[in-house]
Amino acid sequence: MSDLGRTPNFHLEADTASAGRTYRMDVFGRVHAWSKRHAKVMDALRGAPLVVLALVTARPYATGTVVSSGTPLHLAQYVVLSALLIVPLLWQRRRPLETFAAVSLVSFGQWALGFDPVPANLSVLMALWWVAYGRAFRWALAAGLIAELGVYLVLVHWHTVSFSMFFSGSIFVVTTWLTGLYANTRRRFLEGLEERAERAERERDQQARLAATAERARIARELHDVVAHNVSVMVVQADGAGYMIDRDPEQVRQAVRDISRTGRDALAEMRRLVGVLRADREDDGGDGASGTDYTPQPGLAQLEELVRGAGVPARLRVTGPPCDLPEGQQLAVYRIIQEALTNALKHGGPGVRALVELTYGRAELTVRVTDDGRGAATPRGHDGHGLVGMRERVGMYGGAVSAQPRQGGGFEVLARLPVPAGRAA
Repeated sequence: MSDLGRTPNFHLEADTASAGRTYRMDVFGRVHAWSKRHAKVMDALRGAPLVVLALVTARPYATGTVVSSGTPLHLAQYVVLSALLIVPLLWQRRRPLETFAAVSLVSFGQWALGFDPVPANLSVLMALWWVAYGRAFRWALAAGLIAELGVYLVLVHWHTVSFSMFFSGSIFVVTTWLTGLYANTRRRFLEGLEERAERAERERDQQARLAATAERARIARELHDVVAHNVSVMVVQADGAGYMIDRDPEQVRQAVRDISRTGRDALAEMRRLVGVLRADREDDGGDGASGTDYTPQPGLAQLEELVRGAGVPARLRVTGPPCDLPEGQQLAVYRIIQEALTNALKHGGPGVRALVELTYGRAELTVRVTDDGRGAATPRGHDGHGLVGMRERVGMYGGAVSAQPRQGGGFEVLARLPVPAGRAA
């Protein structure tokens, strides 16, 4: 009984510790994000302690009570020197090499003039850390050697050069230098982890897309099999109904009902599978509309509207008596004209005009789209698939298509599609 009573307390303590870690990670994450958004403010805050130290120690210079081993500093000189050493720290994160060079040169000039070190000379160590943190090792090594040289020059100024004094002064330089190198190594390690994580995520997404593509191809094959089977059943039942129409009307009625039911089942199955095939439209940059789009596909009846809204001045000319084409073939003609007009708009140049011609013959339909644009001078694109799509659409119906510049300027798209038997006017 006592064990059962202690178990909830254990889980409560574990959950509390986990919640504490999550809270700390969230707080530090927000602070890090804020510091990245306000980089200039953070640069100022990093130099603020040194500014406070310089202000606190300015009083002895103002009262003239500073004992100097070299050239004495007055308050104005102290303020100018401190400003020259601290102001460059505002750029220490973005330009660490330039900042280190600036404060080092100011410190060297200070030594050359015989002035004693001031608290603002600590800016050399701050700039050294940022060089070791943000630059390659060779620059960090050069900066460290320069800082060591500064320690030696300070000891020479005091006339107390000894190994123990040099070692004591070097401890601060070496510690700062090693801390910057460690932070640099850790930063590069974390950046490498982030890069590998992003690469793994991209590879995962790519594998998911490949798997989805393979699945859609399999569904497409299933769609073909299902529709082909149902259509075959409908054709057999229709043939049987035609044969029995005079002998057994009741059986014909049953066959017609079976044809209707089979057709509805085939249509429902096709919509269901096509819906799966289009399930990734929103992810691939589609319009994001939810549900199945039952809007009829465009055909020859919408050509005038297409030509009017092509974006270029275009005319439609129809020759010969129109014939009743299947909806799929009408859609192919519509898409060919749409792609040709789009190419004229993109590549024809300013002031381009287009002409769309449909010629109905006894055995074929000829589609010709011409423009007076740049023609052969049009730069060839490397990512266009318009001509390939035209060939695929026309090839399904046993036709042919060509796209080439016209003699004398302009561009021409010519497609010929055979008219199904029994549909010609």
